Amino acid sequence: MRSGGTIFIVGAGPGDPELLTLKGARLLESADVVLYAGSLVNERILERCRAGCLKVNSADMALEDQVSLMTRESREGRAVVRLHTGDPCLYGAISEQISRLRENGIGCEIVPGVSSFQGAAARLGVEYTVPGGTQTLICTRLEGRTPVPAAEDLGRLAAHGASLVLFLSAGMAGEAARKCASAGMPPDTPAAWIYRATWDDERSCVTTLEELPGSMEKAGIKNHALIIIGQCLNRDPGARSLLYTGGFEGGRA
Repeated sequence: MRSGGTIFIVGAGPGDPELLTLKGARLLESADVVLYAGSLVNERILERCRAGCLKVNSADMALEDQVSLMTRESREGRAVVRLHTGDPCLYGAISEQISRLRENGIGCEIVPGVSSFQGAAARLGVEYTVPGGTQTLICTRLEGRTPVPAAEDLGRLAAHGASLVLFLSAGMAGEAARKCASAGMPPDTPAAWIYRATWDDERSCVTTLEELPGSMEKAGIKNHALIIIGQCLNRDPGARSLLYTGGFEGGRA
């Protein structure tokens, strides 16, 4: 079996082209081939590619076709970038690509990116870990075509009282609200949705758990949106971290 070079799996960030990492930008600028994740990646990011770079939209390609293309191009000595939305470590489906590429003798290197949950927090002006409150963030999804382990059912996770970020669940806001309510969350628990965080057409709304489904339905939001639930959305101007409190022992940032 003839081996190829290294394929770089790059996180494109949440949408804003300026939230691409310096390393990701450098790799795009020198790439011969870029396989990118369709409508999930802002095409303005592809403007960094040099003239003559082959840019391929993977939206309608099966996994086998993607791997075949990357293998062929790498074996022929071309610099290949696989461009994913956000950070590849969250819902990136990269493990299956990496394992098949390695079977073909192709090495892979992952270049992290800014995740959409980070972009959403920045745009909403919130901190998921709250001074004097929750110190835990749970990133999860509702079950759709992809199953979710029973132990990770949203009703069970919501019972922790942690900040919740729901990926890939925008079309199931009603179910999300019901599961959180069944876990004991009050109807007035702060909740928000944010559509295409950091993109030019971003939209968002901070509301309550009870009003969340109706708010998303009224806005016509069914995909490309994150749902955030928790007291992290309830900005408390009096909240203060112990880090900068007088007499606190230990290193300070």
